[in-house]
Amino acid sequence: MHTKEEKLKAFERLLDIMDKLREQCPWNAEQTFDSIRRLTEEEVYELSDTIVEGDRQGTAKEIGDLMYHLVFYARMGQEEGAFDIADSINKVCDKMEFRHPHVFGPNAGKATTAKEIADTWELVKAKEKGGNKRVMSGIPKTMPALLKALSMQEKARGCGFDWENPADVWDKVQEECGEVSEAVSSADPSRMEMEFGDLLFSVINAARLYGVDPESALNRSSEKFRRRFTYLEEKTIREGRLLSDMTLPEMDAIWDEAKSQGL
Repeated sequence: MHTKEEKLKAFERLLDIMDKLREQCPWNAEQTFDSIRRLTEEEVYELSDTIVEGDRQGTAKEIGDLMYHLVFYARMGQEEGAFDIADSINKVCDKMEFRHPHVFGPNAGKATTAKEIADTWELVKAKEKGGNKRVMSGIPKTMPALLKALSMQEKARGCGFDWENPADVWDKVQEECGEVSEAVSSADPSRMEMEFGDLLFSVINAARLYGVDPESALNRSSEKFRRRFTYLEEKTIREGRLLSDMTLPEMDAIWDEAKSQGL
């Protein structure tokens, strides 16, 4: 592993490269905050993939790619006279010190558990903002819906608004199932959308309460569906047939075959 001095030198090298690219590369010079935002989102997902796959070298690479983007934004902010990389780093340092009084504040060194920290996290954040910013306001509107729901539920938990007993959530899930059934019977598209949304929100809440990451759970089920459907498709092709020509019972039989093989 590198020394602190070597890490600082590597970061300085990145800043120097960004300066040269911004000043001497036509493509880099014409980029804006908006033009690279989508690329940054892609980099975040690529980083996430390497973490899920347990690819530590890949994670190291993707962290570098993402860091390049962050330095890029800071350089453009500097050109506008709005902020520079030091401002960004100091802001997050100030925030982390304030939010961890058990490490940096007057209570430094006093024992506390991870659960105690998590349970009071949103209250500490609210105190930091002087009560001028609402708890839910920090959740991006463009965040994927499943992650947005989970984030809202976690923030509510941090303020003490949560189910005391995880088992109690099932009454809510059952209630939402009934309301979905009623909405479907009404044939009202708007009402159906709303009730299906409420049901999904309650199921995400249930997963969270039982310590299951709903994003990972849904991804796992999606990949299972992909494997089984691919098996169905490939077997159909080998038999010289088309899926569109098969009956549902025929497809179900091959689907069950895929399940029996552990796919």
